[in-house]
Amino acid sequence: MIDSFSDRYSFLSNFYPCRIEYEGIIYPSAEHAFQAAKTLNIQQRKQIADATTPGIAKRMGRKVILRNDWEDVKLGVMTEILRKKFQNRELANKLLTTGSQELVEGNYWHDYFWGVCNGKGQNHLGKILMKIRERIR
Repeated sequence: MIDSFSDRYSFLSNFYPCRIEYEGIIYPSAEHAFQAAKTLNIQQRKQIADATTPGIAKRMGRKVILRNDWEDVKLGVMTEILRKKFQNRELANKLLTTGSQELVEGNYWHDYFWGVCNGKGQNHLGKILMKIRERIR
């Protein structure tokens, strides 16, 4: 099991630098693209794209005009963004090197939806990554 998206597995993290084109805007990481997708306001999306770090983009995403359908679409949005991320051949090959190991977005910040904290969580991020890995195979 891979339960930390850091060090040798940092490429699994949404904070990992990679060019993502999402709905006509270029983002410097999957985190930037995901946070921007929370709003339909193009100006706010562009501001998030310009954020200097994924952490800043994440904080900005907490303050956007949240789209009404966000809870219904967020899993699909994350899947689409990660598919785009792993269209990069180098990243796709790295993902394949994880073999059949379970991917768990272990965290200490109590994210029980996307990851697992203290043994509890839904691990949606890990599940999406494993589906993408299988699709690449």
